[in-house]
Amino acid sequence: MTLTNLRHDIRNVAIIAHVDHGKTTLVDALLKQSHTFRDNQDVGTLIMDTNDLEREKGITILAKNTSIRHGDVTINIIDTPGHADFGGEVERVLNMADGCLLLVDAAEGPMPQTRFVLRKAFEVGLRIVVVINKVDRANAEPAVALEKVHDLFLELAEDADQLEAPVVYAIAKEGRAGLKADDLAPDLEPLFRTIIEHIPAPVAELGGFQMLVANRAYDDYTGTMAIGRISRGSVAAGDAVAVLATGETRRAKVVQVLVYRGLDRVAVPGASAGDIVLLTGLEEVAIGDTLADPESPDPLPRIEIDEPTVRMTFGVNTSPFTGREGRFSTTRQLRARLYKELDVNLGLHVEDTDAAERFLVSGRGELHLAVLIETMRREGYEFEVSRPEAIVKVINGQRMEPVERLTVDIREEHLGAVTEALGKRRGEMIEISYDAKGGVRLEYLIPTRGLIGFRNGFLTLTAGTGLMGSIGIGYRPWAGDFREQRNGALTASSAGTSLTYGLAAAQERGATFIEPGEAVYEGMVVGIQKRPGDIRVNVCREKKQSNVRSSTSDISVRLTPASRLSLEQSLDFLADDELLEVTPKHLRLRKRHLTEVDQSRARRLAEAPGIRR
Repeated sequence: MTLTNLRHDIRNVAIIAHVDHGKTTLVDALLKQSHTFRDNQDVGTLIMDTNDLEREKGITILAKNTSIRHGDVTINIIDTPGHADFGGEVERVLNMADGCLLLVDAAEGPMPQTRFVLRKAFEVGLRIVVVINKVDRANAEPAVALEKVHDLFLELAEDADQLEAPVVYAIAKEGRAGLKADDLAPDLEPLFRTIIEHIPAPVAELGGFQMLVANRAYDDYTGTMAIGRISRGSVAAGDAVAVLATGETRRAKVVQVLVYRGLDRVAVPGASAGDIVLLTGLEEVAIGDTLADPESPDPLPRIEIDEPTVRMTFGVNTSPFTGREGRFSTTRQLRARLYKELDVNLGLHVEDTDAAERFLVSGRGELHLAVLIETMRREGYEFEVSRPEAIVKVINGQRMEPVERLTVDIREEHLGAVTEALGKRRGEMIEISYDAKGGVRLEYLIPTRGLIGFRNGFLTLTAGTGLMGSIGIGYRPWAGDFREQRNGALTASSAGTSLTYGLAAAQERGATFIEPGEAVYEGMVVGIQKRPGDIRVNVCREKKQSNVRSSTSDISVRLTPASRLSLEQSLDFLADDELLEVTPKHLRLRKRHLTEVDQSRARRLAEAPGIRR
């Protein structure tokens, strides 16, 4: 390789980290300090998180591209999700980068997703720049965090060259960085210099055009856009290209070539190796396809994505309220939407089942599937989903299940309750560390099925102060059964409209999920009782009128406010015999079999497996 093969005017950088370690905030500061916006322009925060769901949850869900200028160098930035459930987004975009910024919280240190993204970065040969962020936190320990990062490098690095990584300290929220934790510059200039000096310039290979499609976007005017980094040759508007898909090759014509300029997409006459581009006119292109010169159609390796670990059933809504609120509620519409999602969501798998109206959907975790459910709900779909379950495999005749590495940060007074709860779920403690301020960090190996439904109980045990994060580490032998303890459900015994009098009687048995005046149907879960075992309650019951005058205190019934469950809490709450009805306006928990007769019949069939169902 000679120096003439390098594009010194470009740096392609991915920003990777655990969730909430400051990636998107750092991108905000980089955009603002590179004069991407006017000086008097108010752009706010979370500039890259344009999705409503991302802003509501405060996390990045989709990987995104932007570009900034620093001097004569264009820095292409790829912002990635930090949550383990969206690891597929990280895996498919890392091949567009030559280096990455590994952000680590100065107080929390490396977390489970830090390990995952660093391993993936090493696998594709990226040059790492370590950024110790949030050094202004009250409990920040930059030296300790850096030491843990070095331990992680020693554990994951595949060759000695990967151990050399420059370190920058930063306060992304204030837009400051420096080479020493106690000596930060007033801006991010030290970080800009480190990127330009240490991230390798892309190699401009000579030859016919070649590009791997790493992402897709859609525009009302230009249609579908294929996004990727040109690995060889060049491309211009009007060029014919070969689309190398799985098992077939076809020709297409590039209508436009666009590149990122800040948050905008700008049309250019052409682009060459090292550029990250958007190509229009390629309607049938899928993520993972190779675009190449028709005269030398050499395919690139397809993007490798880790297998899903959690699955649930999506089905047509079968409740008595079906069709009332959703615009799309048929089997055909549901099936088309789920299979369409596969075009952009590489970590997702969809399978047909024996029942035409139900589909088996597999993903990387509960949150991965919950985001899909919420997205479809907002689009007007109406459907029902089952309880999430871990995907168990039989490998070489042995039953295997997915296992995760769980990191838990709690206060010392909650240690006993949390370790007891994790022990019951087959968790195996591998490390425990105490800090000087009463905090404890626990490291566990735990089956994925042990984490399903655990988050709500964990928040209760730690009074809302605990932090937990996990990352899949592969399949291990079946750890054995464990008994999940959840109190019984309060189910509606009849259809109608809930009334204060009926809810007051139900609240003597437990906590309710609905308010007076809501429509209910038989078999709908309206609350949770104080002990195991389901109870049928009549929440539509009204006080009978009589000619006997009652006191005012007898008339005014005071209700405890309903416990409203979010989508994630509802999925955690579900038992095996329950479903979640999802509509654009409501989330309703219900029994799989609504009537008491059907429930009794289902129990008898479950207890007598020899009987044909």
